[in-house]
Amino acid sequence: MSLAPRRTALFEQHGAAGGRLVDFAGWEMPQQYSSVKAEQRAVREGAGLFDVSHMGRFEVAGEGAASFLQTVVTNDVSRLEPNRSQYNLLCQEDGGILDDLVVYRTQRRWLVVVNASNREQDANWLKERAPAAVHLVDRSEELALLALQGPLAQEKLPAEGVDLDAIPYFGSAEGMVAGIRMLISRTGYTGEDGFELFAPAESVAEVWNALLERGAQPCGLACRDVCRLEAGLRLYGNDMDRTVNPYEAGLGWTVKLEKGEFIGRSALAAVKTRGPKRRTVGLRAGPRTIPRHGAQLTRAQEPIGEVTSGTHSFWLDAGIGLGLVRPDCAQPGSRLNFQSRGAEASAEVTPLPFYRGSAGKPPRNRAAETVTSDSTSK
Repeated sequence: MSLAPRRTALFEQHGAAGGRLVDFAGWEMPQQYSSVKAEQRAVREGAGLFDVSHMGRFEVAGEGAASFLQTVVTNDVSRLEPNRSQYNLLCQEDGGILDDLVVYRTQRRWLVVVNASNREQDANWLKERAPAAVHLVDRSEELALLALQGPLAQEKLPAEGVDLDAIPYFGSAEGMVAGIRMLISRTGYTGEDGFELFAPAESVAEVWNALLERGAQPCGLACRDVCRLEAGLRLYGNDMDRTVNPYEAGLGWTVKLEKGEFIGRSALAAVKTRGPKRRTVGLRAGPRTIPRHGAQLTRAQEPIGEVTSGTHSFWLDAGIGLGLVRPDCAQPGSRLNFQSRGAEASAEVTPLPFYRGSAGKPPRNRAAETVTSDSTSK
């Protein structure tokens, strides 16, 4: 007997906004509201609002919490000052990726945000390895998470008690929105500037409504997936899993071998020395051809890899995707073949990202630069 999908604290708001709900990782989530194209345009030119409360949120506390995190993630959390965050990976001893996550250091605590599909797995894995003095508490039910994304995100965020201009990319601060205190983080998964808001679940509907009143447009998971793929961001379960190591996923920059021992370090050091057996590449096809997840990639009729993610980009008017291929087939400009609707199609290996948005840009540039030179087909 299958379990009923979980619902976030904004379930009623999604219905009121016309959200088309689907089962995603055991959660009943909005796939879209109006159209994916309209929602993506809001993210690329204005501000889109996502409910991402299905993701796992853990608090890590106790004596030695920082040292513990340092031994289980690949990046160097000792570099984190208060009110900063860091993209990270959990790996197995053999170097395979268990999950990707973001580690936040606030003034008083450590927070870890993990993928929805891995919430229970990650919680158990971390608890099994934590020393007695370190406590991991799952705050996912009591702490909602919103993502306000786009070059106008700051304009649409009615924050009080905090200077949003002073929050750097991957920085955070506590402030008030709609009279509710929360952690405000300048992070996201779309390639655009924006904020992720950690709000109390019992009050998050007030925050949601306040942002809609300011002109943010509700956006669903389909829009989020297109935006993250255009930005070249990986999706766990598609572009990486336990059989893929960080160097194959193009995430070797998150592995800090010099920091000391951590789970998977020996295996990853060996991969770095010999080089990965596969590499992640960008794939760009024609406007009517999509490289679909799982499609075999060939060159001269020889299998050389597979597509891990793919979609149609309205913004670029092209089929785009990510693929894992042999290193000798990863050169930009190479053409690789795949099957699309029963016919052979091809895609060009392309540097990532496909699209570079407003994320990480100085405040004066965020609203001014909303399109790329080849983004005229909106």
